[in-house]
Amino acid sequence: MVIKVALAGVGNCASALVQGVEYYKDIENDDETPGVMHAYFGDYHIRDIKFVAAFEVNKYKVGTDLSKAIRALPNDCYHIAEVPNLNVEVQPGPIYDSVAPHMFDSFYVSEDHKILDIADHLKSVDADVLVNYLPVGSKIATQFYAKAAIDAGCAFVNCIPEFIASDKDWAKRFKDAGLPVAGDDIKSQVGATIVHRALAELFHARGVKIDSTYQLNIGGNTDFENMTVESRLAAKRVSKTEAVKSLLPYDVPTKIGPSDYVPFLGDQKICYISIQGHGFGRCPMDLDLKLKVQDSPNSAGVVIDVIRAVKLALDRGISGPLTSISAYSFKHPPEPMSDHVARELVEEYILGKRES
Repeated sequence: MVIKVALAGVGNCASALVQGVEYYKDIENDDETPGVMHAYFGDYHIRDIKFVAAFEVNKYKVGTDLSKAIRALPNDCYHIAEVPNLNVEVQPGPIYDSVAPHMFDSFYVSEDHKILDIADHLKSVDADVLVNYLPVGSKIATQFYAKAAIDAGCAFVNCIPEFIASDKDWAKRFKDAGLPVAGDDIKSQVGATIVHRALAELFHARGVKIDSTYQLNIGGNTDFENMTVESRLAAKRVSKTEAVKSLLPYDVPTKIGPSDYVPFLGDQKICYISIQGHGFGRCPMDLDLKLKVQDSPNSAGVVIDVIRAVKLALDRGISGPLTSISAYSFKHPPEPMSDHVARELVEEYILGKRES
């Protein structure tokens, strides 16, 4: 049993995923090693994930084996495992809007960059799932890869905040093609959004009225460098804000989103969450929290489950947006719901008790 995975983008998040598959290949239960929610997801173990294709624009990654590309500049992902040669040559993908103008130098784009036919290549390697790891703001390029997945007959996992699974038109296109899609905008295992959601839900459940809340994020990887251009952040701000506000039955003044690029932090991300409210007798109640994580591995711990959830959908003939795994794993899913409900539905989905 193999899940053939293709990657659109070989940045830090892809690096963490590839390393993680190698790192966890021999575990047999969820408690054996920290960081894994499911050693087995249905009948699929983590080691069943096999990378068969990857697409990039970085001239130091294109043409190299995926095992080496995950270490090429400007990647600076935390070292998890030594990855052996994977016999997967990174192919040249389209640029479109996937590289911000101020980042062409740091992305090392070749002047004679020429792409191959992505859909044909996906067919040639018989890919099951295409995972979109493009930079934030890559709307045109994301739609290109989504269409290529449909043309190639493979499922699509959209890890970035450009809306595919949660867009009715794109959802219909995957449904009509008989293919599953999951997204949009991946949550981390314990990241800024999931923590902020848990706190907002806790305040509401305990009868504390939230008056205002904000979330500030700083980091030093290329994701944060890319997001220094405000025009690339529109969908990201919508995704992160709605992920929190959707849990509350009333409107709350909110400011959520990437805040600053601090190069020396590398792949480390620091998040500050503040919630101002009032409780019993209208007494004021304020909460301030700081979270520090390795950014890319934090999201890979979720994607490793999403890939297997999508493969189960392929096996079961399920098409269109996958509601339970999308609600549990993404900030802007087709059907938002509280995380504890989504988790229960995912467990039912694994057992085949619900369709999607």
